[in-house]
Amino acid sequence: MAVSEQPVHPAEVRKPDTPAPRNGRWSGYTHLLMARMKELQREPEVIFWVFVFPLLLALGLGIAFRNKPADVTSIVIVAGPGAEDALAMIRRSPQKDSIHADVLDQAKALQGFRLGKYDLAVEPDGRGGFRYHYDPSRQESVLSRAEVDDALQIAAGRKDPLPTSGVSSSEPGSRYIDFLIPGLLGMNIMNAAMWGIGFALVEMRQRKLLKRFVATPMRRSDFLLALTSSRLVLMLTEVGLLLGFGALIFQMRILGSLVSILLLGAVGAISFGGLGLLTASRAQKIESASGLINVVMMPMWVFSGVFFSYERFPALLQPFIKALPLTALNDALRATILQGASLGSQAGRLLILVLWGGISFLLALRLFRWT
Repeated sequence: MAVSEQPVHPAEVRKPDTPAPRNGRWSGYTHLLMARMKELQREPEVIFWVFVFPLLLALGLGIAFRNKPADVTSIVIVAGPGAEDALAMIRRSPQKDSIHADVLDQAKALQGFRLGKYDLAVEPDGRGGFRYHYDPSRQESVLSRAEVDDALQIAAGRKDPLPTSGVSSSEPGSRYIDFLIPGLLGMNIMNAAMWGIGFALVEMRQRKLLKRFVATPMRRSDFLLALTSSRLVLMLTEVGLLLGFGALIFQMRILGSLVSILLLGAVGAISFGGLGLLTASRAQKIESASGLINVVMMPMWVFSGVFFSYERFPALLQPFIKALPLTALNDALRATILQGASLGSQAGRLLILVLWGGISFLLALRLFRWT
């Protein structure tokens, strides 16, 4: 009796010299990570929000708060007896370079003041004194009155009881833009990690992709870890772009080690990646994930010292503020970038980031659902 042979599909035939596929411990994680990186290439909005937006924000705020010469106070002196004496006193006062004075008749002088051409009108009273016309609702008018009065008093011979001097500091490292860029870097790491991971997870759930993973031998931890690690590649580019932008455009000095800065950014990205996983572990819709992410990030936008120092808040709130992960990341980045602090000196802040990220990842691992 002849034995019938079953046809063999060519795809099922493996050459003898072809090695068998390996299924190592990290093979699933590696394939998921590479797949996630390829998905990012098909998301052009990521390029804008992760790379271009922080540069535009730094440029706009840097220009708005740029160093500029001190404002010149524009005043008018009413013509008459004592007007030329007043003008001479202002010109020999220490504030002569910051006060511009014109002498006009009373009608033109007061009209120019009312129309806002001059911050202050000075009218000699004929007895060696002066009458100031100023508008208390205009800050520049109030400041001009104090500055002009001080100039006239000093020129008239008043001597201060204590010698004082003023020093204007505009060196790199002490400007607003130097404070701002590390804060923008920390904020962008947080935004990219939480929005990127949270949205990716919910999108896969909506497209029913997560259901397909249920039938595979993939570990839940590998899947979540691959999503979190995918932000590290983007983080490296973010740090380089934003710091390079600050150094080239605003001459910001980077005193710390670049390796330390990258390690801080990596820990921050993983920490906020864990928070992103936790917020989206059960969200079914993009709208739900968006609301949860905003609830988590909003306090950090306000309290964590991105645009201004959190020291302005009451002392009662300081322990809460310093326990936030973005506060720890911003403080560590500023200390390293602006002061050259070592990585070891930031151990306390790194511990805060590790605790936030580790606890969030463990909770996300426990709460996560494929469907």
